[in-house]
Amino acid sequence: MTEETTTRPPVRPWPSLDLHGVDFDPVLAELMAEGPVTRIRLPNGEGWAWLVTRYDDVRTVTNDPRFSREAVVGRQVTRLAPHFIPQAGAVGFADPPDHTRLRRAVAAAFTARGVERLRTRAQEMLDELVDGLLRDGPPADLTERLLAPFPIAVICELMGVPAADRQLMHTWTQLILSSAHGAEVSERAKNEMSAYFARLIRSRDDGSGEDVTSLLGTAVGAGELTEDEAVGLAVLVQIGGEAVTNNCGNMVYILLTRPDLAERLRAEPELRPRAIDELLRYIPHRSAVGLSRIALEDVDVAGVRICEGDPVYVSYLAANRDPDVFPDPDRIDFDRGANPHVSFGFGPHYCVGGMLAKLESELLVGALLDRFPGLRLDAPPEQVPFRKGALIRGPEALPVTWSAAG
Repeated sequence: MTEETTTRPPVRPWPSLDLHGVDFDPVLAELMAEGPVTRIRLPNGEGWAWLVTRYDDVRTVTNDPRFSREAVVGRQVTRLAPHFIPQAGAVGFADPPDHTRLRRAVAAAFTARGVERLRTRAQEMLDELVDGLLRDGPPADLTERLLAPFPIAVICELMGVPAADRQLMHTWTQLILSSAHGAEVSERAKNEMSAYFARLIRSRDDGSGEDVTSLLGTAVGAGELTEDEAVGLAVLVQIGGEAVTNNCGNMVYILLTRPDLAERLRAEPELRPRAIDELLRYIPHRSAVGLSRIALEDVDVAGVRICEGDPVYVSYLAANRDPDVFPDPDRIDFDRGANPHVSFGFGPHYCVGGMLAKLESELLVGALLDRFPGLRLDAPPEQVPFRKGALIRGPEALPVTWSAAG
C-alpha cells in the first residue's frame, strides 16, 4: 500500500477558469502533458479524483461496466459545480440495464428518422428568425437573435413544450448551468423545471403524441418508468438541448475570426457536414470536466492502478486533442479524413441528442454563411464577452454586422 501510494501522481488543483474565446484550458493542457492518468481536485465537493485524458483510455473507461455512474449518488465527489447533487433515478447516474430502460422510453424521438422528421419544422423556425433579423438590419447580437432562440425553439418542439413557455425553459436552464448565482438559485430552478415537466408528463399519457413528454407520459402510464424517472429524463434532455447555443456560438466565433475558413465553406457547401464535425472536435465545449464515475473494483488504466471506490473523470476535450488519433490536433483541418471525435461522449452515456445537435449546427452555420453577405464581428475579437461561471462554454453575446443591401 505504501509503495502504491508513493507512485501515484500528485493531486493537482483545477480551478474554475473563465477562459476567453476558444482558448484551450491551460490546466488541462498541463495535465495531458503530465501523463494519460493524473489526479485532480476541483473547486467543490470533497477529496480528489482520477483524470483520464488519452483517447483510447477515455473510450475504455466510458464503456467499461466496472466504472459506475450510479455509485456516485450519495458521495460528494470533487466537482466543478457548487450546486450539483446527483439524484437517484436520474438517467445520467444510472447504469445498464436501468440506463438502457430509461433511454428506450425516448429513443424514438432521437433516431435518424425521428430527427429528420424534425428537420422541416426546424428549418421553418430558423427561417422565421433569420427573416426577422434581416428585416431589422445590422448591427445585431447573434446570440440574442439566433444562437439562443433557435435551439430553444427546436428542443421545446421536440419536448412538446408550448411556444409560450420557451423563455421560461431558457431562464431555468441558464440558472441550472451556471455557478455564478449560487447553489440555492440553481437548485430552485431545477426543482421548478422538474415540477413543470411532472405536470406536462401527466397530461400526455394517452399515447397519441411523438414528442418526448408524450413518449414519457405513455411510458409512465404503461408502468415502464416511474414519474420521477420520466421527469429526470425530461430535465436532462431539455438542458442538453440548449448546449447547442454555446457549441454554435463557439463555431461561429471561429468562423468570424477565421474568415478564410468561412470563405471556404461558402465556396464549398458540400464540405459543411465534415467541417461541423471538425469544429465539434476542436471547440472547448465545456469547462473542466463533466460527470464522474466510481471504480467498482481495482482496474489498471494506462499502467496506473485505479482502486475500488476511487472517483474517475474522463476528459472528452483532451481525447479530441490526442495526437495519436488526430494528427496536428490543435489545427482546424476541414480536410481531416476519419474524425471519430467524442464530443457527444462514448459508451452507454453517449449523448442521446447528438444527431439533433449536428442537424441544428449545420442549419445555423448554413444560414449565416448563405444569407448574411459580408457577415463580420462588430467588435474586436478580444472584446466579445464569454460566459463567466458557466459549466458550458460559449459567447454571452456575439455582436455582428453585415452588408444590409446584399
